Amino acid sequence: MARGILVAESLKAGATLSGTPLALISITRVDAGDETVGQPRTWTMIEFDVADHEAPSLARRLSQVIDPQLGWYCDFRTESETFVVFGGKEFQYQRGDAAARAEVEAHARSVGVPTAQLDWPE
Repeated sequence: MARGILVAESLKAGATLSGTPLALISITRVDAGDETVGQPRTWTMIEFDVADHEAPSLARRLSQVIDPQLGWYCDFRTESETFVVFGGKEFQYQRGDAAARAEVEAHARSVGVPTAQLDWPE
């Protein structure tokens, strides 16, 4: 199973994420947002599992519902791959591939992700 976290506030207003079965692990509210870049201070973190074979489909669906404003992204990983999804763009790379991660980090910075939030696990 792939495991990841989706920030509920990252979804576009009126968006629906459907079509890929997710197993809910937990829902947590945390003060993690960077208000200096326009993010809300409090986030709703939805930790989930998804079957490995559904991971690419989930990435496609997430890229359609994540708001491209404010540097939002969702990350999740299988045993061998990491997925990082932004509004309109998705990345998939082998876990531990430093060059691929650097490419994703460069994209993240270009869409406004604060450096402190480039913290997805490998």
